[in-house]
Amino acid sequence: MTTAPVLPSVPAPSAATPLPQAGGEAERAGENTAGGFGVYVHWPFCLAKCPYCDFNSHVRQSPPDQARFIAAFRQEIAHMRALTGPREAGTVFFGGGTPSLMAPATVAAILEAVNAAWPLAAGAEITLEANPTSVEAERFRGYRAAGINRVSLGVQALDDAELKALGRMHSVDEALAAVAIARHAFERVSFDLIYARPRQKPEDWARELKRAIAEGCEHLSLYQLTIEPGTMFEKLYSAGKLLIPDDDHARALWDVTQEITAQAGLPAYEISNHARPGAEARHNLVYWRYGTYAGIGPGAHGRLAVNGARRATFTQKQPETWLALVEANGHGIVSDETLARAEQADELLLMGLRLAEGVDLVRYARLAGHAIPESRIAPLEADGLVKRTGDRLAATPAGFPVLNAIIAALAD
Repeated sequence: MTTAPVLPSVPAPSAATPLPQAGGEAERAGENTAGGFGVYVHWPFCLAKCPYCDFNSHVRQSPPDQARFIAAFRQEIAHMRALTGPREAGTVFFGGGTPSLMAPATVAAILEAVNAAWPLAAGAEITLEANPTSVEAERFRGYRAAGINRVSLGVQALDDAELKALGRMHSVDEALAAVAIARHAFERVSFDLIYARPRQKPEDWARELKRAIAEGCEHLSLYQLTIEPGTMFEKLYSAGKLLIPDDDHARALWDVTQEITAQAGLPAYEISNHARPGAEARHNLVYWRYGTYAGIGPGAHGRLAVNGARRATFTQKQPETWLALVEANGHGIVSDETLARAEQADELLLMGLRLAEGVDLVRYARLAGHAIPESRIAPLEADGLVKRTGDRLAATPAGFPVLNAIIAALAD
């Protein structure tokens, strides 16, 4: 588990005593720097659309004009910098899509623009998502030279038949070769696996997971397969052609996941993410600790601190339309909403309870204007689903599988 920052001891406010909604300049400044600041860059293109994926990813017959996209990224970065003012970026994350389809020179150019806008902190974490095909693995050294120091590989399964069923374009051998190359090229390596797949047995998942852990990576993202609206898997599921584990079976697979990773020294620090102590994904911690971040590129979300307010931004999802908007207006933002403090409190709860370290109750009360009523916490605590440690509230191992119900019970 990530160690939470040491906070001053502040008595929890009474639920009957509302707190000021607006706060002074010092309070607003502190809130807007809490959780850190990062930059997310979205590359929206893939070679093929995976049947389970609902991300903003697009397949094109002709490769995109990377020089044109570089110019657009630079413009949108400059626009976001004008909104945020001076900040130091602790993390940068290239997501997608398939960012490893970018040339290393493209990554370098975007990183140069990010650093010019928001100087990178010493030791900043700079992550790139990659697919583990042999072609992309050959680019790893170029990405390292461009400034990437952490890579996240979309392995998804260590079984060739399962990879084919998931629509992946690599084999197990290619994936493991890419992991080996990545471990030599980068300081930090993570990879993703999907479980609770059709017909998957707990003993089969246990063998697969142990094989993954044997690769020696510091971080694993382990996601239960979910049927997302608008995907090919949803169409198959609705037609009765795709069967996924029922709740009891999925829970058995969850239990296997927690037991094996904990024994291997990679406990869950977030509901789907496991790491050796100190190897947590710092960029994602910006999200979960409710920091602020600039979202750059087609379909990117952002949470920006602008003149003491928190603004939620969202850019045009369609890549070519985004490109035209940026070239015309200097940015592709299609939604820019100032969040009320109550909305921020809801987001803080939603994100923070995903973490094993939990959520800061004092910060929640400051945003919501009141503490979470004791009448909501106490029953969950009595059932062993949440625990309080000082000013923090966290889900217990028994609570994580029913986290959505916990959040619903706690939220206003």
